[in-house]
Amino acid sequence: MADFPAVDEQLGVILRGVADVYRLEELRLRLARSMESSRPLRVKFGMDPTSPDIHLGHTVPLRKLRQFQDLGHHVVLIIGDYTAMIGDPSGRSKTRPRLSSDEIERNLQTYLAQVSKVLDASKLEITRNGKWFSAMTFRDVLALAGRATVAQMIERDDFSKRLRDGVPVGLHELLYPLMQGWDSVEVRADVELGGTDQTFNLMAGRDLQKNEGQEQQVAITTPILPGLDGVEKMSKSLDNYVALEDTPGDMFGKLMSIPDALLETYFELLTLENMHDVREHLRSGRNPRDLKERLALIIVGQYHGAEAARSAADEFRRIFAEKGIPDDAPEVSISPEDAASVSVVDLLLRAGHAPSRSEARRLLRQGAVRIDDEKITGEDARLALKNGAVLKTGKRRFARITTRPGG
Repeated sequence: MADFPAVDEQLGVILRGVADVYRLEELRLRLARSMESSRPLRVKFGMDPTSPDIHLGHTVPLRKLRQFQDLGHHVVLIIGDYTAMIGDPSGRSKTRPRLSSDEIERNLQTYLAQVSKVLDASKLEITRNGKWFSAMTFRDVLALAGRATVAQMIERDDFSKRLRDGVPVGLHELLYPLMQGWDSVEVRADVELGGTDQTFNLMAGRDLQKNEGQEQQVAITTPILPGLDGVEKMSKSLDNYVALEDTPGDMFGKLMSIPDALLETYFELLTLENMHDVREHLRSGRNPRDLKERLALIIVGQYHGAEAARSAADEFRRIFAEKGIPDDAPEVSISPEDAASVSVVDLLLRAGHAPSRSEARRLLRQGAVRIDDEKITGEDARLALKNGAVLKTGKRRFARITTRPGG
């Protein structure tokens, strides 16, 4: 018999931070049978490489997969090189732009390196769904499409809402749940993980497995992680995210900026900390900043190591508690003549704080730009700058201004 923990012990780990299980009694039975047969469960998760970065929101189901690995089960990571050509319509208010094969391949290279920061890559089965979809004939596609009705597809909230609002739904989008479901058939999944927005797709997998005479997978959904604003889900497009590729300092600073109301959720979904202790701290009336720093130390430590996390904490305290600026803040050199009247838009570009003039103007409109702690708001603002002036954009980007001949 394989050395699996007891079923109730496994459930205690698996169910932490989970939204729903379809169905719990099936999961309990699968775990018991797994112990009796010494056969690890095949736990499936699909990732479409639709962008180059993975953020903390993506790690919520990845961390749950790691827990399955640590319990002795087998994780099957499906890279959706074919499903990415459609783009998951879950939670989308419009059709996703189509990605080329080259774009998908470029994104894929960064995905695998980032996923390995969470999962044990040495115990990971990785496969692409192009392996089976590329071999399908048009007859096979028609057969797969025949497993569901249009009525079933438009029952899902995102499709029905778009149709009500007069927003087009592409015919190819209706195939997405069937494609994700067919992945489960191909790898004979015992369990599939996904966010709560994936429920429809996960249930499609159960239906297709039943149709193929397989035992239906258990579908486990995890909550959608709120972004740094505490309102919208974490998303790169909303600029409320923490990327795994962020520097330790950026990651620490972003986590220190979250609303206090997010602390319990972030601790539960992103750490293994004792939640009783966390809730006691929040109820005690103690300063939540201490708990926020503890959270930031843990998360930065997970992805950059404990030493980098401590250094990021020290730098954060120095900058924000002592009103200092980072030692590695870039230097922007300008001539004394130009310093007499500098365009702030040009200054933002030279400091690397904005990639374009339009983005620089947007930052000014939002009040995100300060020079020597004075907010600058005019899009066409020009200022006289003294040597040693400090440019600050947002909460974490700094630059030192030096005036010297030939600058």
